[in-house]
Amino acid sequence: MPFVTLEGIEGSGKTTQLRLLQESHGSAIVLSQEPGGTPLGEAIRQTLLDRRHQAMTATTELLLYFADRAQHVGEKLRPALERGETVVSDRYVDSTLAYQGYGRGVPLEVIRSLARIATSGLQPELTVLLDLPVRLGLDRVGRRGRHDRLEAEVREFHERVCGGYHSLAQAEPDRWLVLDATAAPAQIHRRIVEEGERRGLMPKVPLGLR
Repeated sequence: MPFVTLEGIEGSGKTTQLRLLQESHGSAIVLSQEPGGTPLGEAIRQTLLDRRHQAMTATTELLLYFADRAQHVGEKLRPALERGETVVSDRYVDSTLAYQGYGRGVPLEVIRSLARIATSGLQPELTVLLDLPVRLGLDRVGRRGRHDRLEAEVREFHERVCGGYHSLAQAEPDRWLVLDATAAPAQIHRRIVEEGERRGLMPKVPLGLR
């Protein structure tokens, strides 16, 4: 099934790449995000990112992410894929492995067990890692103004998340495409589209629209 995910630390440019895919492909692909890809997921997203919930435990955080993911897969992702549509999601299970696993210290086997339940085994065929040094990512986030609960975490947390992404990508090199997120957004977009087309995961669009 043509399922592509975008991953990366805070400030890596995933939202920009999702917007560029919308501009280049329009309704030819289904774009979504986690958390928040459904109405229920959006309510969960507000809870997860609200800085008033600093006392949230790692277990609570983990289960909320998987509640969002189970709804996302059941309501949006799997139905679109079963219709034969290409789906691109801003974050998926790898985010939980990186943030709650490597970042929070939740055992990876626990996360993978929950993932099998929440997703019924749905896995992306291509995962794009927008690779960016933590310092630059946090600088970008800082220019946005107010930070959400995860963005406000200490730098050491984000360093662990970044290292986690590298470990995940190294473990499955055939699934991951690691791109330098300091490059121009248009250049990154072209690489994502080219790789998606090469793997037969994205419909081709005229070069002038990329």
